[in-house]
Amino acid sequence: MPTIRDVAKLAGVAPITVSRVINNNGYISEPTRKRVTAAIKKLGYVPNSLARSLRSRRTGMLALIVTDITNPFFTLIARGVEDTANDAGFSVIFCNTDESEVKEQEYVNLLLQKQVDGILLVPARSTASSLRLIQAQGTPLVVIDRRIPGVHVDTVRCDSEDGAYRLVQLLVKLGHRRIAVLSGPQGVSTADDRVAGYKRALAEAGPTPPAPLVYCGSYTYASGSELAKQMLAAEPRPTAVFAANNFIAMGALKALQEAGVRVPEDIALVSFDDLPPAMVTSPFLTVVAQPAYEMGRVATNRLLAQLAGSKSRKETVLPTEMIVRQSSGPPKGGADDPIRPP
Repeated sequence: MPTIRDVAKLAGVAPITVSRVINNNGYISEPTRKRVTAAIKKLGYVPNSLARSLRSRRTGMLALIVTDITNPFFTLIARGVEDTANDAGFSVIFCNTDESEVKEQEYVNLLLQKQVDGILLVPARSTASSLRLIQAQGTPLVVIDRRIPGVHVDTVRCDSEDGAYRLVQLLVKLGHRRIAVLSGPQGVSTADDRVAGYKRALAEAGPTPPAPLVYCGSYTYASGSELAKQMLAAEPRPTAVFAANNFIAMGALKALQEAGVRVPEDIALVSFDDLPPAMVTSPFLTVVAQPAYEMGRVATNRLLAQLAGSKSRKETVLPTEMIVRQSSGPPKGGADDPIRPP
């Protein structure tokens, strides 16, 4: 196995010069850099990253822990993280918890043992155990998408309550009174906030607000299908549905189609989070879209700022965008009790 001294001998330079080329540290003339680079390539020399990390106390590795990497929302976050980290000279380890606190803590323990330089975390639940462990080790940390009460930490998210409020307010203005919400897990901040926004919109729906119809499950396709079946069994049946994320919406849409229920002719359907066009057939969903790529980019820049010595910790709330498409029609036969917004 070639060593740094072998490279130095072939290039006609001192070993310290080879080290400076590898680490891009200090001035090296362009002809010398080219000779060293050619020698590295010819000998097939691989720098010892472990030794370098021991000297610099950096591994050049960041970690992103998400709850469901198959969800396009988290895939886009991951892309924003990776692009931003790579531009800064870091590689990224991706971990998927499937909304499991147990898996989350196993990953956190492993990553801390590997001494990654920083961690970006989408928490599985609104508990602080993993965050406390990371902070106790002094490892830079940024929380993405969800908030954890009582913990002073950099957080990058969108306003779930406001986005849900605007979607349900749209349904109310269209004349819907029986509006169900198919939600994610209780105890997860995004699910709780979206239910809160849903309830706020209903509470403002005239002098006699409609009763909330809340169905709680998980942020999965299977849960969306099961919750939709439960909703369809209700009497009287809701005329509109708010799905708390895109996978719930997809599962609900499948269940509605299997039951012969048309969207939006029989039931209106709106969703938090958009979907790539390739994953959706007609009708196109009315959604509140989050800037997922931007969320990943901003969170990574916050983490890099910590690595550069920043002591500032803040919550960054990015704007959402409501996109009205075909799935949010008025109630079948018109509104039974139309609401006239002030």
